This record gives sequence, structure tokens and C-alpha cells, in this order.
Amino acid sequence: MDRLQQFRVFVRVADMASFIHAANALELPRATVSAAIHDLETELGARLLHRTTRRVTLTSDGAALLARVRPLLAEADAIALQFRPAAGGVAGRLCVDVPSRIARKLIVPALPEWLPRHPALELRLGSTDRDIDLVREGVDAVVRVGALADSSLVVHRLGELELINCASPAYLREHGVPEATGDLAHGHLVIGYAAPGDGRAQPWEYRAGGTDRALAIASRVTVNNAENYIACCRAGLGLIQIPRFDVAHLLDSGQLVQVLAGFPPAPMPIAVLYPHRRQRSARLDEFVAWFTRLIQPHLNARGK
Repeated sequence: MDRLQQFRVFVRVADMASFIHAANALELPRATVSAAIHDLETELGARLLHRTTRRVTLTSDGAALLARVRPLLAEADAIALQFRPAAGGVAGRLCVDVPSRIARKLIVPALPEWLPRHPALELRLGSTDRDIDLVREGVDAVVRVGALADSSLVVHRLGELELINCASPAYLREHGVPEATGDLAHGHLVIGYAAPGDGRAQPWEYRAGGTDRALAIASRVTVNNAENYIACCRAGLGLIQIPRFDVAHLLDSGQLVQVLAGFPPAPMPIAVLYPHRRQRSARLDEFVAWFTRLIQPHLNARGK
């Protein structure tokens, strides 16, 4: 293994604090990763990592080396990209994690047009809303919707997704069409949505006169994922609040109907998050730019 590749292995082990996780991320045998670190330490004459049965940490020499090799590897990647034919696009493995509905409705349908522009790019697309350790799990970036918890991640804000209220025609025939929020207290039902993180059902929210407000409305069904949320609405079990892009096809076909257009929920912020690095990879820059263009038509006008 050449010195540059040894450096890449060292950086991945240091970032993930684990030989096993680094080996999995690099798709190398654990023995190869261990041998690369051993050879590097031998050649440099310095111990770079403290190893215990539970974790791997940097020594002072390891921390100094890490600071030096990060920009070196970034520059090596940039040089390789510079002399690659322009039509070849970016290269390497890119791991991103996005909410499942955004993956299914927006990203996956657009991949047949985007991926051929980058034949040397390998995309690993995960779908989850859970908090993940990007460095430890080898994820380059995540797309998240809603309020963000404080973290050390870099936040690239894209804008706000427009949310709407809607119901099925069958529900509206049975319960009537609400014309104002006051109508919701009289015989209407909502589909409860419990966030996967805390399991608490979210209140019915709306914005009026520039103020965000919430109502407690009866619900007979509570779900914890978007697929079931929409399915229950289509089945006539209650009203829902949902990003417009997520149900646009159902609105167009008449399977769902927008209601209370004058009392929409506050739009939800959407952002790309990634670990703080001195220089982002070209492939991450390309993904962020592409996804920004992809999401733009679905942002609230005030969030664009």
C-alpha cells in the first residue's frame, strides 16, 4: 500500500475511532487496515493511535499528522479531478442520508439524468430521520427537514418547504369542508403524527396574521411515518398537514383535496448538514448544488 493510501486509511480510522468501522467504510479487510496503520507508524517512527478494546483515539503525534494530511489528501483529490476529462464529472464514493419521502419522490426519479454525468461516482443513499454520527458512520452529508438540534455540523440552509392541509373527497363528503379553523372543533378528525424521536403526537398547527398557533383536535389514528400518514388520509380517516411536493400527484388526480388554504402550517426549513472540513470534496459540492436545484421548485416563496 502506498503512502497516500496509508494516509487515507489513517484519516478514516481517526475519524471513525474504529478499525472495524473504517474497514467497512473502505471495503477493506480489517487486517489490511491494521497493517496499514502499523506500517505507517513504523515508517514515521511515531505512535499515532491509542488502541483499547472499546475505542481508538489519537495520540499527540496522530493529531498533528491528521491536521497535516487532511489538506494533502484534499489537494490530491483536486489534482486528480483537474486532469480528468471534463465529461467524466466527479468521482469516488458519496454517502448521503435523506428522509425517505424526499429520496423516493425527488432524488431517485432524478438519478437517471444525474448519474450518467458522473460515471465514476458511486452514490450510497440512506433514508432515515434519526440522528446519526456522520463521521463514525462514514456519511458525507444528510438532508434534514424541520428544526435542527445544536451540533458541530455545518448547516447549509436551502429554504423552507411549503406545507398544506388536505383531506380525501370521501372524508369531506362525510364531515364537510372546513372553511376556517373554528370549524375543526365541530366533528372533524385529524390523523395524528408522532415523531419517531419522541413518540409524541404533534398538534394541528396553522399560521394566521403572521402568528403560529396550535389546536388540539380529535384523532382516532396516530402513525409515525409519512407513508402511513398519507395512506390514512386517502382512506378518509382524517385531515393531514404535509409538504405539497409529497402529495402533488394525489392533488392532481383528485385523490386528495387541499383545504383551509388560508390557514396553512408554517413552512418547514430544509438543510444539508455535513461535518466541518477545511475543504469539502468536489463530489459533495456537486451533490449539494444538484440537490439545491432539485428542491428549489418545492420551496415556499418566502423561503427561496
